[in-house]
Amino acid sequence: MSRMQSALLRVFAAALGVAVATSALAQGNRAGLDVAASPGGPEFRDPRTGQVWTPETVGQDGRPLAGPEDKAFDPAGQNVATWVAEQRVRGRPVGTVPVTAGPTTPIVAMDGATLRAVPGQRWQVVLYLDNNSGNPVDPVIECRFLNGSNLVMRTRATVAQTGPSVRQGLVIYGPKTDAFVDRASCNVTSP
Repeated sequence: MSRMQSALLRVFAAALGVAVATSALAQGNRAGLDVAASPGGPEFRDPRTGQVWTPETVGQDGRPLAGPEDKAFDPAGQNVATWVAEQRVRGRPVGTVPVTAGPTTPIVAMDGATLRAVPGQRWQVVLYLDNNSGNPVDPVIECRFLNGSNLVMRTRATVAQTGPSVRQGLVIYGPKTDAFVDRASCNVTSP
């Protein structure tokens, strides 16, 4: 083997070592996001008068909030027991993404999140999840549903296996809408 071939072989081995180390570092990157409630979020239509009440309009007639059903719009007056929920989530593929996982790009990334209330049902975070790697992954996302700085509910969502380079839409369910939530914070905990 010539000196030049030997030098090239050492450079190739060093580059391979850097690539392996970079791949290992990428494993440590985690994606996370915070999302505030969408404008026009929870609302209630008074069946008698037709008046639509929202967090911005309820209780502004100079009278104090009367019953516990109204306190959902008064974050300072809400007292809920916090709890943890486990859920399985199946996404809906919406496209593909390039394989970019590396030192500055996590294996799994989230974006486009919205927090909304489905009247009479539950709060939910709707988001997009990208598998930036060339391998299938089993993502786990933890979300905290908050009222101001107070935790209302924490959930751990195990996402069905996501194929390589897949972008999918997900819905992660939170507490019932009788509890007020003004933001959610979600993080990928695995991979």
